This record gives sequence, structure tokens and C-alpha cells, in this order.
Amino acid sequence: MIGLDRRRWLAGAGALVAAPGVAWAAGGARMYDYLFLDLDAPPGTPPAKAYADAVRARAPAIAAAGGAVLGLFTPQLGWHARQAALLVGWKPEATSREAEVAALGRLAGVGKVERQRLEATARPASGDRPKPGGIYVHRWFVIGADDLAEVVALSAEGWRDFEARFDTNIFGLFAAERTTADKAAGAIRLLLVTRYKDHGVWETSRDPSTDAMAAFMRRQKLTRDTWAASTLLTVIP
Repeated sequence: MIGLDRRRWLAGAGALVAAPGVAWAAGGARMYDYLFLDLDAPPGTPPAKAYADAVRARAPAIAAAGGAVLGLFTPQLGWHARQAALLVGWKPEATSREAEVAALGRLAGVGKVERQRLEATARPASGDRPKPGGIYVHRWFVIGADDLAEVVALSAEGWRDFEARFDTNIFGLFAAERTTADKAAGAIRLLLVTRYKDHGVWETSRDPSTDAMAAFMRRQKLTRDTWAASTLLTVIP
């Protein structure tokens, strides 16, 4: 568990967030695994295709264990051609999470896997799934651990104008389980997953004059580091 302080959230900046954020604080953790993959494939073969097929075949076992495959993300900009990321959500009572995650990392074609255990903040809500189409930008933030509630509140504040103004959807803002290095630095890492209609909308949404960007710029002042990649979603039913 990441150890988010629900009472502090409700009493402080988290109380400013709309219903999804309050549901997160009051309703308990929603847990996810983010597997960042280096894939092997014969020359001329889409690296993620065989892996996606193997994940589809394993999806019933994951569901029986209390999980759901939310999507496989493949690179457009920012990742190597043979990299991909798989996002899996879990019920709190998931019985075989560790075994299923290990199995996903051993499927044919996986050269290397890096696992991030994630907890939802203001989004996604339980049962949410990424929408097909468009592009998905995965942006990591490094912030001070004590700034988590404020950063989530600023994000949710900006999303209201952002989604109303542009063809976008914020799927999730996740807090990653803290490593020893994170704890030593007093830091926590966040993953923001945003759908845009296309790269043109991504560029247009950078407009600094919007209410959304004003909130995001205040968030930026609390950000120690950030980086992003553009991806495409492969839906795995």
C-alpha cells in the first residue's frame, strides 16, 4: 500500500475535488499494476502483437483472480519501438494478483519488465476503462510526498476546464508505490494518463491563457521533474 492519508485528504486540499476525488478518499484504495515492457519479435513483426494475443488468452485467468486488463499501450513518441506498457486493475480482494502479474511478465516475447504498483487518486473511478481511439499521453511527475493532496486538487481543478475546452479525457492520475530512493528524497511519483483526439489537440491544449493551464502551472511549481510519451491503446477485452 502507498499509505495515502485519507483523513488529511478530506480535511485539506482533497476536499476541494469533485465527486471522484471524494470517492477515492472515502471508498478506499483502487489498485493497479503498470508493466513497462521490452518486447522481442522477429524483424518486420509488430513487437506488441504476439504479446497482446497472449494477454488476451490469459485475460479469463486474470478476471478469475479479481483483475481486469485495461489496455496495452504501444509507442508513438518517446518510447523505443519494442517497448509497451500494460495496465491491469485489481479488486481489493484480488486473490492471485502476484501470481498473475508474474505470469504476465513471463509471457512469450517479453525481454524485460519493470513493474510499478499504482493506486488511483481522483481518477479513475472503479470500473472506468480507457476509451478507444485517439492518442494516450503517459506523463510522470516527481513531487514532494507532502504535496500529494495539493497536486491532486490542482489537477482536478484544471481538468474541469481542460475536458470542456478540448477533445480530451483524463483517464487516471495514479500514485506509484514509493521506492527506497523516493522515501530518501521525500518524493512520490505520479502517472497521469490522458487521452487526446490527436497530436494536434495535444499541442492546442498547451494554450497558456486557459483556466486549465493556470491550474496546471500552479501544479508545475510543485513538480520536481516530469517526462512524457505518446502512445496508442490496444483494447484487450
